[in-house]
Amino acid sequence: MPDSKSRRVVVTGLGVVSPIALDVPTFWDQLTAGQSGIHELTTMDTSRYKIHFGGDIPNFDVTEYVEAKEAKRLDRFTQFAVHACGQAVADSGIDFTSMDRSRCGVILGSGIGGLGEIEMQIGRMLTKGPDRVSPFTVPKMMLNAAGGNISITYGLTGPNYAVATACASATNAMGDALRSIRLGETDVVITGGSEAAITGMGLAAFQNMKALSTRNEAPTEASRPFDADRDGFVLGEGAGLLIFEELQHALNRGAKIYGEVLGYGTTSDAGHITAPDPEGTGAAAAMNAAITDTGLPLESIEYINAHGTSTPLGDKAETRAIRRVFGSHADHLVVSSTKSALGHSLGASGGIEAVILCKTLQTSTISPTINLQNPDPECDLDYCANTKRNVDVKIAMSNSFGFGGHNACIVVGKYDDASSAN
Repeated sequence: MPDSKSRRVVVTGLGVVSPIALDVPTFWDQLTAGQSGIHELTTMDTSRYKIHFGGDIPNFDVTEYVEAKEAKRLDRFTQFAVHACGQAVADSGIDFTSMDRSRCGVILGSGIGGLGEIEMQIGRMLTKGPDRVSPFTVPKMMLNAAGGNISITYGLTGPNYAVATACASATNAMGDALRSIRLGETDVVITGGSEAAITGMGLAAFQNMKALSTRNEAPTEASRPFDADRDGFVLGEGAGLLIFEELQHALNRGAKIYGEVLGYGTTSDAGHITAPDPEGTGAAAAMNAAITDTGLPLESIEYINAHGTSTPLGDKAETRAIRRVFGSHADHLVVSSTKSALGHSLGASGGIEAVILCKTLQTSTISPTINLQNPDPECDLDYCANTKRNVDVKIAMSNSFGFGGHNACIVVGKYDDASSAN
């Protein structure tokens, strides 16, 4: 087995599905301009709900990447993944038919999977009887459906599995992809996450546990991470998929490189099933583990894409965790939460935010935390409030923290062809 640190891992393709755009260039332009994707929900009837807004994606059409007949056999979360994957593969220029596909895998995250299909078929069973439940129910609702369909599309016979750690799912999936390539198991992994939980049950469940913002009168201002007036997160949906590739494999085919995946860390709070550790102890441990994995000093981190969900407890805990890890260097970091514009896409969020890290490195632009008008005194970092910032970021981190106490962090840096980062 090769030395895990001798096999460097780079990102060679990006794909995104989001409330503000369905392609990476438009997504980046809108995000850095401070455009909000939060609006009154159009994909479901909210008349019986207390919450009427979110980050849904109206009129989504996956048929650019799959035939209409086949699309009907895919739950919405799988459709998102297939769409984002098609973009990432095209962006990477990779030709799977010309390589050993037993060394190519798919590792994706989703917190919930095919919730829409589950709801639909339960409704059929209750109103029309068990014989009317669709025979496609299981292959549509199962959490591994997205990865399974993608591996079939491209004939990839390497590792293929799903990771479910709530809002940390995509980042845990990417960490597994990093390790798989480092250990010599694979040369290419399609990774990231997808989620489509804006459904009747999804909205009702989060609404009734009082996790969501109630700003029906001002949807675009509802997601306001680190602001003193924040009152909960905004439910979003979408997908972020990336092509992780062993460096020499990428160089041999002349691939463009967005960045190098330098480190990964994951821990558990082992505390409350939904509330974060108030002091951010587990989150800090995950950040420390990711930094240790890079082999670089913590001062090398310049930007953090925060988990930053806009919840009263979570934003304070993350701020404390960052200060616990970085000490005085925390005052020199730029931090932003892009969930302020996109809402919280749960298990997909880490994938979308990894796409953002790569674009940050490529463009030397940090996307803003919008709606930060009245800073919380207990959230006292530089959150790149309201306006993008031009910074030549060389190394950046993304945080993902999920219900169940799951913490995952990934570090991506500009690719340096002159030396090994590890």
